[in-house]
Amino acid sequence: MAGRRAQMMEETKAKLVRAARQAFAETGFADASMDELTAGAGLTRGALYHHFGDKKGLLQAVIAQIDGEMAARLAVVGERAETPWRGLLDEYRAYLEMALEPEIQRILLLDGPAVLGDPSRWPTQNACLAETTRRIRALVADGAIPPVDPEAAARLLNGASLHAALWVAASDEPEAVLAKALDAFRRLAEGLVRA
Repeated sequence: MAGRRAQMMEETKAKLVRAARQAFAETGFADASMDELTAGAGLTRGALYHHFGDKKGLLQAVIAQIDGEMAARLAVVGERAETPWRGLLDEYRAYLEMALEPEIQRILLLDGPAVLGDPSRWPTQNACLAETTRRIRALVADGAIPPVDPEAAARLLNGASLHAALWVAASDEPEAVLAKALDAFRRLAEGLVRA
């Protein structure tokens, strides 16, 4: 009985996240109606409050889902590279390019910061920072890049890529801004391989 109840709760949460993700992508967080969102999922507002606390909590769940999907996509990009260093750079490039995708742009890079505050303080960003720090530490240990404080380098690379993605998403000419951001980011990152 408890197993079935837990399964039903997970199904309810998944329905709410799916409906919210679609609504937030189409109309934006501010204009997404909780009544329409829950009715579209065949649920009540009570279900939303029970599982997520409020609309903001639901946005956090949607962002966590999108972040997870992005991380999986980036891992595939990194694995294709000839070297771990090239893989890291390719992942940053792909991350910046994702800022052109409408769903990521609207939910993660525009509405997310407006509603949830500074993205560098989100739990998903902390996990990304820890992983980047680990990878830079390994690159230094393997001699792939000269000695550098791994956390400092990770914070600078992650901060630069996040702010570049926010810049691309908010721009009236995102493709042009992306080209500028990619060039500058590449130059910045490649500075780490110079002694």
